[in-house]
Amino acid sequence: MIEETKKQYATSHYTHYPKGEYPSYLAYAFRPMFLVLAPYIVISIILWSLTFTGYISLPFISDLISWHMYEMIFGIGSAGIVAFFLTGAPELFPGTVPIVGKKLALIILLWIAGRIGFWFMDYLGIYFVGFLNVSLLIYITALVIKPLFADVTKRHISLGFSLVSLIFAQVLFFASAGNLISFDTHSIMLLSLGLFMVLILLALRRVNMEAINELLEHEGIDETFYARSPRYNLAIFCVTLYTLVEFFYPQNTILAYLALASAASILNILNDFILKDNNILFKPFIIYLMSILILMAVAYGLLGFDYLNDSLYALNHFRHFLTSGVFGMVFYVVMVVISTVHTGRTLFTNFWLNIGFILIILSTFIRSFIPYYEEFTMMAYISSSILWAIPFIIYMKIFFPYLLNKRADGIPG
Repeated sequence: MIEETKKQYATSHYTHYPKGEYPSYLAYAFRPMFLVLAPYIVISIILWSLTFTGYISLPFISDLISWHMYEMIFGIGSAGIVAFFLTGAPELFPGTVPIVGKKLALIILLWIAGRIGFWFMDYLGIYFVGFLNVSLLIYITALVIKPLFADVTKRHISLGFSLVSLIFAQVLFFASAGNLISFDTHSIMLLSLGLFMVLILLALRRVNMEAINELLEHEGIDETFYARSPRYNLAIFCVTLYTLVEFFYPQNTILAYLALASAASILNILNDFILKDNNILFKPFIIYLMSILILMAVAYGLLGFDYLNDSLYALNHFRHFLTSGVFGMVFYVVMVVISTVHTGRTLFTNFWLNIGFILIILSTFIRSFIPYYEEFTMMAYISSSILWAIPFIIYMKIFFPYLLNKRADGIPG
């Protein structure tokens, strides 16, 4: 009965799937994007750690810090935007035609061109590379903006505003790199990171609704999970306010209290996971999803602690709870959810997926608390990077066969 209900639910979202035969790896946006993103994550983080610690040299990259920050935030983040929006649009807006085949391949090639371009920006020029990268986000926004505004309820309009804010931040970055504006690239990257946290909260609310209710149905639990808007809206407001004040007034003392407010409001979202009649808090996949919010709250809590402690300056280290922690866990968990649900399978966990989950948390703690064992800094950089990469290797081993083959339920996509 459950499988039949799932199939009817999925079919309703694939009514407008384009006619014709398409290779499985171009049958839906998440497939080719995750096929290239997972190995890119592994390669990027390992190269970064080996280069930063001096074991190898990348002579074609002059500004290692900017390269690392941009690729970890916008390089990986833009891939997530492509996968989330182009996969989610047909579900969020019934009647939307999925992008498949050659058109999808061109989008993936544009993302790859942006990555190659940024690596060789010293040779290709800032403005050409900026055009490659900004045009991708503009194009994705153009594809989804019509259904966003056409929706009578405007339930998802915030996603459109979030995309526009990230385009603006990306333009600022390249304008700064080209010395067209006075803001430094590091500040703009911190602004971009905060804006991505807002997008993650917006996306997570939708992912939680789908994934957790899928789990409840599979386990025969007659209860509905609700990701309540007021809790997410409060957290988004606090994170946005902190991000803007940090950008315009980077050393203002109010940042401590805004960071702590952000942490408290994010922790408040965890109340959604307390159901009326059933305890789901310790179910494996629920813990995965909750950990994203916990890591984000810990990050802002530590930033607030740092601002209140005059003897400590570890902001950039603690911020890795947002990058290594939140970014890493979001991509790991969401890639698992989408690669399972959207290939016609039931969500599951196993020993290796649990290992990946643990390793992301472990690597985040190792990287973020370097100020407390600075004598082991180089070892911490390398070990945390390797541990952070392993979960995505596990993902490739388990899920690449799903991505390369047709849906298990026979539905297109």
